[in-house]
Formats: sequence, C-alpha cells, structure tokens
Amino acid sequence: MSPNTFIAPLALALMLAACNGQASPEKAPAPVAENAPTCGADQFASYIGQQATDATIAAIQSKRGDAPIRVIRPGMAVTMDYRAERLNVDVDGSGTIKRFHCS
Repeated sequence: MSPNTFIAPLALALMLAACNGQASPEKAPAPVAENAPTCGADQFASYIGQQATDATIAAIQSKRGDAPIRVIRPGMAVTMDYRAERLNVDVDGSGTIKRFHCS
C-alpha cells in the first residue's frame, strides 16, 4: 500500500471532522438597560424638515459635544451595531432631515 492511498482518506476524514455541522454561536445584541445613555434624539425635533447642510449638522454636533452623529442618506450602507449614544440623522433624497433616532 502506497503512502498516498493512506493520506488522502485521512485528509478527507480530518476535513469532515472539522465540519461537524455545529454552527458557531451568533452574537446577540447586548441588552440595553433602562437607564442606559441615549442619544437625545427628541431634543432635535425642530431640525426636521430643514436641509442637512454642513452648517446644520455642525449646529447639531455643537449641541452634542463629542457624542457621535451619523447622517444616513438614501442607499447609504450603514453598520448594524447598536450604540445608544449615537444620534442618527435620516435624510431623504433631496437632503431634507426626516427624523432622528438612536442606534
């Protein structure tokens, strides 16, 4: 019996053992405590309907200090990670601010 006759079935058996059909556990999103910090989206309602110009976004940022802001435009790819302190600004195709939300 040649060494190749033994190695190929062994390699196949090892590969199959590595793929034992158990999926890796998915990471569930971290639960948000009731007293967790939030982004304060409700305090920016007066900006809804305004154009999301650089000046408007800068004014919002100045009220938030170092807290993160993410402007989301139509068709824009965004991450799905949850950050309670991040303010999301949803803007429509014409550049008008439509809503604010935390995530």
